[in-house]
Amino acid sequence: MKTKLLFLLLIPALFPVFAEPLYSPAWGFRLDLPEGYEFTDGDGKDRFSFAESGGAQFDIRVYNGAYKTMKDMVDDVGRRLKNQGDVTFFEYRDKLAAIMELRFEEFSGWGLCVELAGSGNGTPPMLLALSYGPVGKRELELLHLSALDSIVPSNGERHYPGPIMEFGFPRGEQKRTALAKPGISAIIRENDAEAAQALIDREFALLRKYQFLENWQEAWIRFYRVIYRDSWDRVADAVFQLERSWNQNPGEAATASGQAERTLAEKALAWVQTFKYERDLMGSDFVNLVSAVTEGRGDCDSRAMLWALILAQADIPAAIMVSREHNHAMGLADIAGTGARFEAKGIKWLVAETTAQVNIGLIGQDVSDIESWLGVIFE
Repeated sequence: MKTKLLFLLLIPALFPVFAEPLYSPAWGFRLDLPEGYEFTDGDGKDRFSFAESGGAQFDIRVYNGAYKTMKDMVDDVGRRLKNQGDVTFFEYRDKLAAIMELRFEEFSGWGLCVELAGSGNGTPPMLLALSYGPVGKRELELLHLSALDSIVPSNGERHYPGPIMEFGFPRGEQKRTALAKPGISAIIRENDAEAAQALIDREFALLRKYQFLENWQEAWIRFYRVIYRDSWDRVADAVFQLERSWNQNPGEAATASGQAERTLAEKALAWVQTFKYERDLMGSDFVNLVSAVTEGRGDCDSRAMLWALILAQADIPAAIMVSREHNHAMGLADIAGTGARFEAKGIKWLVAETTAQVNIGLIGQDVSDIESWLGVIFE
């Protein structure tokens, strides 16, 4: 990062943001499929089918009252498909769920069944999702896992690791852990850093598929969106403890409208700016946020997302912006005050540079070209 800085009040051009996850108002679930899937069939309520040009298929069906138990439903579906794969039941956020290995006819893949919000008749509706493709196409495995993991059964899981990660990487016991801020500790689950990094590695491997495709921007933005969802609850107590430490001085209470939000943003920014700059040119180049918050290390995008997440958990709208051309990322916040601003979704976001020790709103002149940036809006 060059040291020459430019103080900009407003860059009026818009920079692009892309599609949000699918939401079902009828059943309350969300779905954030990898890029490239197209809707092919369904009634828009209980049945949805999607297809991807490489051969991947993704089907969703909601069953409400058709079966007494999830086992009855899974057994019946297995019989009708003549499926040869195994089924494993587990609990996902107090919801019964099942993982299905799919091996039927000339197809293979994975399935997920999970309870949805109750209908009041004693038997909760169940969502069944099948992600599959031609046998032998091992390159579709990442699509299957990422697609199923993107399912959000209810609003309670919007900021929680997905069901595939929860099944494959149980979070473990809660442990008090020192943070990368002297004297501050928080409750973090023992396996969260490993699990968070596993998700990043999986999604980065999938992202490589889009490197030279037209929809690489959408895929890149989804990459960050998936990490944000997975990270929120893993670092929630750490973020709370940090925010409490920054707000513990009553003498610094805000006296003007919006000043409290800006003060928190400035303190959080100054903290992430002290992190050890770390890159992995052979891998995802994104340090998971559990390691970032406990060890004080990370590249620009790790720092920017952690900073945005700290603000978001304090009810301050925040996002990030990324640039492939500049190989850089910065934070965005909807707060008052002067400084460089980029506009997206009708909001003029204040920019935060996380890798140079400069005040909020100051950015390098050589990275101020708006057309080189993509906005990643999480909420």
